[in-house]
Amino acid sequence: MRKVLGTLTAVVLAILLVSYALWTSKRHVGHYLTDLRIQVVINDGQPGGRGNLLGIQPELFPSDYSSVKRLHRKLAAYLEQARERGLINDKTIVVLPEHIGTWLFAVDEKAQFYQASTIEEAMNWLSFSNPLLFFDALLHARGESRLDDAHLRMKARSMAQDYQNVFGGLAKEFGVTLVAGSIVLPGPEVRDGQLQPGKGALYNSSVVFGHDGLPIGQPQRQLFPSWYQRSYIRSGKDAPLNVIDTPAGRLATLIGSDSWYPENYRRLNDSGAELIAVPAFVAGNGSWSQPWRSDKHQTLATHLQAGPEPLTEGQAWQRLTLAPISNAKAGISVFMRGQFWDQGSAGHSFASRSGQSIAEHSISATPKGARPGHGARLINLWL
Repeated sequence: MRKVLGTLTAVVLAILLVSYALWTSKRHVGHYLTDLRIQVVINDGQPGGRGNLLGIQPELFPSDYSSVKRLHRKLAAYLEQARERGLINDKTIVVLPEHIGTWLFAVDEKAQFYQASTIEEAMNWLSFSNPLLFFDALLHARGESRLDDAHLRMKARSMAQDYQNVFGGLAKEFGVTLVAGSIVLPGPEVRDGQLQPGKGALYNSSVVFGHDGLPIGQPQRQLFPSWYQRSYIRSGKDAPLNVIDTPAGRLATLIGSDSWYPENYRRLNDSGAELIAVPAFVAGNGSWSQPWRSDKHQTLATHLQAGPEPLTEGQAWQRLTLAPISNAKAGISVFMRGQFWDQGSAGHSFASRSGQSIAEHSISATPKGARPGHGARLINLWL
């Protein structure tokens, strides 16, 4: 009897393991794209022969990342609308928001993952449907929050490849220089024209792609990660600030709150930066209008000259970013929009010309059916 029970138990376990393996191999297939409408909210200056800085503030959701093809189609639709408006030429520098590449961990996942109600639930499905990748990543995790580290590390190789395919592909397709927001990867570097992850700590990094779809130089690491990410993303405070040559001028990228610190602008002045791109991300719906808490950021933030009166998050960004001490002739700060499970985002993109801030204002009417404060946006600055 004991032998029979043992055999039955083994058969049941085998069936469960086979069923689990089959379940993990089946992936969600999306059948529609989310809203492709986009409106121009900044169009400053006049077209000339010097090119332009063009920020695309997309509105993205988990389902947009269900496949590389879907994400490409959505972003290409935004760029096509910009081209139809005459905002793209061979000297255009397109700037995308921070973490637009980080969400590539969501590519090719189970339906339950996209249907989760919270980001915690979604991460549980991510681990459950990729057990071998997850446990391997957990073994190599470096951050204090090993679980968060593992979730971003586990698909690093495919994320790096997808990042280059999507954003390098868009740069080549539209003939532009493209600042591809940012992506979190372990020790990223460009080797033989390809973005490759390493095995070290996670860094939030940005890559610029040229007209040929290939990276220009090495990834720009974020010097000062956001307060809510410091337990799993390593500071790149000793990393160089890259300045690259583009058809529109010498370009530098400051990721997120790196754009607050005067020392970074002094370093870029010494390197001859003429243009500055700031891919940015502010977590939480409505947080743009909430009080700014310098104590939640780097120690350096408590010494910033933000003024005596209390500031909102948005006012702090607009006062500190693209500082007047910069010698750059123009800059643009582009934020993410959208909702990733229960994590929303906030931020109003803005530009700067010779140290003077240019705030968002509506050029075209809000698209029919769009909610105020929502929807994708184009921010254009003629050079």
